[in-house]
Amino acid sequence: MDATDQQLLSLLRKDARTSVATLASKLGVSRGTVSNRITKLEDAGIIVGYAVRLRPDAQPSEISAWMSVAVAGNETRAVIASLLGEPGVACLHDTNGRWDLLAELRAANLAELSHVLERIRLIRGISSTETSIHLETYRLA
Repeated sequence: MDATDQQLLSLLRKDARTSVATLASKLGVSRGTVSNRITKLEDAGIIVGYAVRLRPDAQPSEISAWMSVAVAGNETRAVIASLLGEPGVACLHDTNGRWDLLAELRAANLAELSHVLERIRLIRGISSTETSIHLETYRLA
């Protein structure tokens, strides 16, 4: 992936419904180039789907969890690309310390969360994970 692919992915993550014409204009390339790059990213498994994102309070019964991820070797970029394509990953953070990445996960129920965890654990380059279910948020006034 080059810088144009990275910019394209960034634009699609902000709004996956952006038209090819708009993407081409923002990237300074032709519509055909954008279409070809999207197809290549899909074929390579970097883009694995498109999803609707909701406000966190739009589904109060939804399960949230935090997954700490350790990446093996020099696989960070590939792991990030895979996690960004996982529909259960609501947000992804690069961190320092014991864990390399912190993923906020969302699922409709425990069974769906289990499937999300299973898919993530199968991603090449992930050496270990630790997951905590989000129970409640406390805010200071």
